[in-house]
Amino acid sequence: MKKTIKYIIGITLLLAVAYNSIYFKKLDEVKAAASKEFDAKTYAGKYFKSKLIPALQNAVDLSRLLTLLRQDKEKTFDQYSHALGIGNIRYFLVKGEGIIESVNENEVTILLKADTSQKNVQIATEFVFGNAIRDASGFIDVNEFKNTMDFNNVSAEINKIVRNEVLPPFRAVVKKGQLVQFSGAIEFNRAHLNLQQIEVVPVSLKVSAL
Repeated sequence: MKKTIKYIIGITLLLAVAYNSIYFKKLDEVKAAASKEFDAKTYAGKYFKSKLIPALQNAVDLSRLLTLLRQDKEKTFDQYSHALGIGNIRYFLVKGEGIIESVNENEVTILLKADTSQKNVQIATEFVFGNAIRDASGFIDVNEFKNTMDFNNVSAEINKIVRNEVLPPFRAVVKKGQLVQFSGAIEFNRAHLNLQQIEVVPVSLKVSAL
């Protein structure tokens, strides 16, 4: 009899624990929680149109930037570059114009019009990845985001805008010998600065005949 009572008590406790472990939420509460999830696509779209595009007017001219880097690297990095951390990888928001020398599968090579050293620069037209566009303006603060995934998703969505909206119309008409006006982001290593190979990740591109 005692064993039976203990058995019944044990089953009762087990059922009580199981009951308290299961809970239900109202559908409205679930939908409300889902609506609060971060929308990287919307954030990136607003940033691109309302902050990044207007900021291009104040971007440093690439030819001038190269001259300044040759004259005083440290001062130029301090004045014009942005980055999230304290590492050597830094980003610059730049603009300029040049003559298209070649149109290749992954990039367009241009000769900077105002650069006295006749510098060739590549404009990326295929592989637009990384954080250069997101970080070059200095307008986005990592502390705005709850987690790094949201922050990285913003970068991915910004790059998608460039790949889907900026590059297709440019690639459809670009030809050797045209004049191109560009704005975008570049990445330099502060400790190991290399001015021989420069790639611009574009934000704005406009071509015209000479």
